[in-house]
Amino acid sequence: MPGTNLTRDEAATRAALLDVTSYSIDLDLTTAPDAQSTTFGSTTTIRFTCTEPGAETFADLVDATVHEITLNGEPVDPATAYADNRIALSGLAAENELVVRADCTYSRTGEGLHRFVDPADDRVYTYSQFEVPDARRVFTTFEQPDLKAPFQFTVTAPEGWKVVSNSPTPTPEPTASDGQSGAAVWTFAPTKPLSTYVTAIVAGEYHEVLDVYHGKHGDIPLGHYCRQSLVEHLDVEELVKLTRQGFEFFEEAFAYPYPFGKYDQLYVPEYNMGAMENAGAVTLRDEYLPRSRQDRSFYEFRAEVILHEMAHMWFGDLVTMKWWDDLWLNESFAEWACYHAAVEATEFTEAWTGFTNARKNWAYRQDQLPSTHPIAADNVDLRAVEVNFDGITYAKGASVLKQLVAWVGLENFLVGVRAYFQQHEFGNTEFKDLLAALEKSSGRDLESWAQEWLQTAGVNTLAPEFELAEDGTYASFGVRQTAHPDHPTLRRHRLGIGLYDEVDGRLVRRTSLETDISGELTDVAELVGQRQPDLLLLNEGDLAYAKIRLDERSLATVVGGLATLDDSLARALCWGAAWDMTRDAEMSATDFVALVLSSIGSETDAFGVARIPGYAALAVTQYSAPANRAALRATWEQGLRKLLENAEPGSDHQLTFARAYAGAAHSDAALTDLERLLEGTLSFDGLAVDTDLRWTLLNALARNGRAEADRIAAELERDNTISGQEHAAAARAMRPTAEAKAEAWEIAIVRDDVPNETQRSVVLAFQQYGQDDVLAPYVEKYLAAADTLWEDKGTQRASTALEFMFPKQLASQELLDRVDAWLESSPANPAAKRYVREGRADVARALAAQAKDAQG
Repeated sequence: MPGTNLTRDEAATRAALLDVTSYSIDLDLTTAPDAQSTTFGSTTTIRFTCTEPGAETFADLVDATVHEITLNGEPVDPATAYADNRIALSGLAAENELVVRADCTYSRTGEGLHRFVDPADDRVYTYSQFEVPDARRVFTTFEQPDLKAPFQFTVTAPEGWKVVSNSPTPTPEPTASDGQSGAAVWTFAPTKPLSTYVTAIVAGEYHEVLDVYHGKHGDIPLGHYCRQSLVEHLDVEELVKLTRQGFEFFEEAFAYPYPFGKYDQLYVPEYNMGAMENAGAVTLRDEYLPRSRQDRSFYEFRAEVILHEMAHMWFGDLVTMKWWDDLWLNESFAEWACYHAAVEATEFTEAWTGFTNARKNWAYRQDQLPSTHPIAADNVDLRAVEVNFDGITYAKGASVLKQLVAWVGLENFLVGVRAYFQQHEFGNTEFKDLLAALEKSSGRDLESWAQEWLQTAGVNTLAPEFELAEDGTYASFGVRQTAHPDHPTLRRHRLGIGLYDEVDGRLVRRTSLETDISGELTDVAELVGQRQPDLLLLNEGDLAYAKIRLDERSLATVVGGLATLDDSLARALCWGAAWDMTRDAEMSATDFVALVLSSIGSETDAFGVARIPGYAALAVTQYSAPANRAALRATWEQGLRKLLENAEPGSDHQLTFARAYAGAAHSDAALTDLERLLEGTLSFDGLAVDTDLRWTLLNALARNGRAEADRIAAELERDNTISGQEHAAAARAMRPTAEAKAEAWEIAIVRDDVPNETQRSVVLAFQQYGQDDVLAPYVEKYLAAADTLWEDKGTQRASTALEFMFPKQLASQELLDRVDAWLESSPANPAAKRYVREGRADVARALAAQAKDAQG
């Protein structure tokens, strides 16, 4: 969209010129109250100073109909001043007042002010989502994080609605003295100075539950909100408990009282993200209020999301990055803090194990794609920012911060953070400001550490290198560090090394040590003379961010007896090493699947149980040799059936194996099992076939051609909710027919009237293994669409479609050649090409893994 891309240089120029005194924003959400509402009234008054009277600049406003512009009391013609989503401002005074009256557009893409009508009861809900640059879709802004100001919102809305913003919710005043208008006005008090992207408006027929956290720094009012149709699923007691635990921990750890007065958490529909750290008004996906039974990993992750957003109240909202180059620090810090808080303050005391089993694998994958980038990315403009909300920004950054904490010491780290908050409260900073605070608190020079870890890309691989004496002890021992030739940096690592022996049928740690390694080869003299263990585990304690390799004996030990290793974090490192070796074509897909089937039944980590079967499923369908695949699919399907049979009734293992079995089902016997589970003629003691599991089973049948449109419609009639509609759209898209794929393509790529979450559901369902005949024509359609999709559909829809509709399951050299030709010739936006390159890299990796699996 023209004019929507702000560059870093433009922002710096504007920040040097302006200082924003205040925003006053009047929103009228009653202008078109019927179900087809498309616009709302928006009047913005910005008061700001200018260091160079007579200069010119611009304000931001996207996709609006501008009725009136006034600058310093003088009218400005919208026809000439408003173009390409910018308002030109010239002849500025030392002190200025800009007033813009406009109609802005409701979103169906989750950006700006999203409007949703609940199919369950026709109630209306709106909410804002402004990160990165979408406050300008709702009111006139200077849309950059370093022009902070107090915001005063006034909202006119239907009288029975709840309206929430960053300030405490005031008592609404009816718009008519006789109370007959049906509308009311909420006049919020001015906020503390905020960046535009963390302001918020949430308005609609929400259910509200109020509470209070009584902290040592005073009371903090708490609010929890959800749709009326989800009230029975709002487990507010648990949510309040987590919120209190978080506040108690962070206020103590950061030694700074919560800065925004009250704290509302609003569970909203059709949300693009997990959650958003709006100051004092956090928005979260309402899928976090589950309608059906979920396993422990779901609740552990939800707790981490809640704590992540709370950490942002200090790191991000109180002190904010100057520009989006430091997006990584904003997210990485909150990511590290949420896992640290989960371990120290909640029941999820092994959260770092889950981090290793799930989030860290996300980082490793992202860091090995051609789109990898330094943690501190060079975000020259908003387009660069929008594609960098990835595993490097979140999980790699958090891993590196965890290593930094180990490097300087936790208490020194927190002392530095506390000083940083005090010095820069309500201001904007760069990473160098935090680094200076940490150097002062720790006494360490961190500049070289920052350079090698934050300003370079790629992941190192660490492998043991040793010689054995005749008596079976280590005659020499070293750690070999390698890097991909495209990203050759060798880094310093704080590394734990564990030695495990088999004792009475269990793998028991004999000893461990910590050492610093650097360069290509680091000798570890402490291990010379030690008897070779059954399992040598590099990165004991998971301090380092690096891939690790298992030597031949250790790999045999893991394959033969991982289930006998009692330490959950050590197991997570073994799982990760085996999966990395499979992805890197050093371990066969067949062997990895055998490892999962033999050991997942006794895994205790919630994320390990939930995620590892997904890695095995990928190994089966994409990394196995075509000649081996039919047999491996049968082994995987039947192995999951046995795991399901043997799982403890009502356990998380049982639920996970039921889901995985549905995903693997392809034989007549397995598909009949799924049909019988749906019908109630087959049951497993303790397994509730509830709403979400029913959709999982039905999707599997649809994918295999055993559920047509009428059967899907019947299930939707049982679950006529927005979730049901999204599940049904996915089920229809999964069917292996040309007609189903054509309909799905229209929804995912062509139409503009489909809500974001429905489009996402269809996108995720489109590409299915085993449907090559009906999907082959979409290779060319995908590439043709990718030429212009970024401009045609915008960031949200385009990124979702490009990432998940790439035809990975059609892996072949011919596909690589065709994609390479497209990359050479296509005029597509660089962001679009990024996703295509990532898909291509996944295909190349799959082909290498298939070759390894073919060798046996």
